[in-house]
Amino acid sequence: MTDTVGLDWLADVFQTTPIRIAVTLVAAGTLVAVVLSFQRLQEWLEERTRPLYSDIVSTTVLVGTFLLSLAVIVGVWGQTDQLRYIYTEYDVGGDAVARAVFTFVLGVAALIVTRVVHRVIDEVFSSASAVTAHQREVTHRLSQVIILTVAVIVILALWIDDLGGLLVGAGFLGIIIGMAAQQVLGTILAGFVLMFARPFEIGDWIEVEDDQGIVTDISIINTRIRSFDGEYIMIPNDVVASEVVTNRSKRGRIRVEVDVGVDYAADVERASEIAQSAVDGLEKSLEAPSPQVVTKSLGDSSVLLGVRFWIDKPSARRHAEARTAAIHAIKAEFEEAGIKIPYPQRELAGREETGGFRISEGHETGTTDPQESSEREERMRPQEGE
Repeated sequence: MTDTVGLDWLADVFQTTPIRIAVTLVAAGTLVAVVLSFQRLQEWLEERTRPLYSDIVSTTVLVGTFLLSLAVIVGVWGQTDQLRYIYTEYDVGGDAVARAVFTFVLGVAALIVTRVVHRVIDEVFSSASAVTAHQREVTHRLSQVIILTVAVIVILALWIDDLGGLLVGAGFLGIIIGMAAQQVLGTILAGFVLMFARPFEIGDWIEVEDDQGIVTDISIINTRIRSFDGEYIMIPNDVVASEVVTNRSKRGRIRVEVDVGVDYAADVERASEIAQSAVDGLEKSLEAPSPQVVTKSLGDSSVLLGVRFWIDKPSARRHAEARTAAIHAIKAEFEEAGIKIPYPQRELAGREETGGFRISEGHETGTTDPQESSEREERMRPQEGE
């Protein structure tokens, strides 16, 4: 109180309202400037001293600027007498002042400790290959919650005599709120499950229901992914936990498959060898597992082959590039080897006993004599190379 009362002379120096408003704006602006430059000040101090010292100095500057701005504003407007009245009227003794000071110090200390713990976690776990960035972030969040919870309980114990009764009441209130917000709590619990189970991490390529993209953030409420169309999609964590999630980045590699049809007149085994050799020479194709070609089905116009090969560092872009390169390479090799990739054909066949004709796939029928049917079949049959 003495520091604030000591600024009583400001009310006599700045007597007009416009000047007082100007001084108030300057004090408030100084505080805002310190708040906005707090991060840069901290980084500047970290380059010249230890991180712990930079946290203490930057926090002290911030708190000191706040107290000084508050004192200047109170002194300019001559509110020290009002504060003195409140001090004497409500019997704010030394015990209350001590508790207030301790509360303030404890709050600042809790913030500094959380930052120190964050730095320790980064320094200790950053060199451990078994600990991912996602696990470090979860550990930091949990330590932050624990430290702040302990600080709040200690502060409440300073100001409230019956803390146990308050906690019991808060427990009943929590039950009531939980019953009224089951879906929200389910989403939050699902968020913690995802953080610990780690079915996917930030940067992974996942597919949930009909949505797929790159994971950009995992919070306790939702999971955010960036689709390949540039859209940001937020999926509630309870939906993610209850649906089938496909993680295409989990193993660090993914299989690419290209379907290609081969003419029935071609040598299928030779075509398979050529296709396998074509994808084996691709830049993105892995040697192990080696490329593979399987015969999938006998189609209406061709024998369908499945050309399979693996790429590393799976992403939608690499997958599309590898698939495109494979299609171009297979087509070029087939053309060089004289292997046709046929297109769908329709064959007409006549029936002499019925005097009509039909189309095998279109089931088109008509009435004409066998000679006319045979001539029409010759006219409609695709020529070589069509």
